[in-house]
Amino acid sequence: MTKFTLLLATSALFAAPAALAQTADTPAREAAPVAAVPAPVDTPAAAAETPAPAGRPGLVPASPADGCELHVWPAERMAAQTTGWLSGFGVIGAIADQSANAKKNSDHQSLLATALDSPSQLDALASLDLRSLLSRTPGTTIVMHETPLERHTMNKVKTRRSDSTAQCYSELIVADVLYQKAALYGRSLRTLFMFRDFGNDQKIDREYKAWGGNGLKLFPPQEGEDAVAALDELVGVFKGNFDEYSRNARKALVAPTTAR
Repeated sequence: MTKFTLLLATSALFAAPAALAQTADTPAREAAPVAAVPAPVDTPAAAAETPAPAGRPGLVPASPADGCELHVWPAERMAAQTTGWLSGFGVIGAIADQSANAKKNSDHQSLLATALDSPSQLDALASLDLRSLLSRTPGTTIVMHETPLERHTMNKVKTRRSDSTAQCYSELIVADVLYQKAALYGRSLRTLFMFRDFGNDQKIDREYKAWGGNGLKLFPPQEGEDAVAALDELVGVFKGNFDEYSRNARKALVAPTTAR
């Protein structure tokens, strides 16, 4: 074997792994394309926002895409509120009640954030049939935004919260997630949702903002109780809250200019 032949054989051996790696990686990229998702226009970090993982359910239209888009944002703010009988005695009683339950509220808020952080909210909503629940067309493309909108801008900004130019455009925003325990009514999870329909321009045609709320039996878990089951309950009730909200939204949005 000549030196030249030996050199060619050696070069081929070194080149083969690189070629094999490229071939194995290419199908993986093609199998999970990530479509660019426009970021909110009013936040400093807007340019850095990334879309939700393409594998999350609900992103693929039920029918061929028809040009309509539904953009979804999770809540930024979570809160826990425990009120006792002192709250019934005016402002002073409410302040005393809040002070007495401050540590408890802080602990509950941390647990709430564990079960319903931004990705978990999106996963919960994506597992639902958002198109039918919000009377969207079967071909509506659902775009999930990982980064919550700043709470104080939700009512101020009246234009589209993404830079999408879709001719059929709407938004679903989770505004607040609240755990509440009241001496009279017991424990519940309440969620504030906002739906806005823009049509083909920057003007809101229809809007509905309202709470959905349902009772809790397992959350918050007590010492020795199943914490996982309690956190799973929060996710289930969160979905139930949206189901309640969507039923009311479908009724309220029958009139083309309905706004709440």
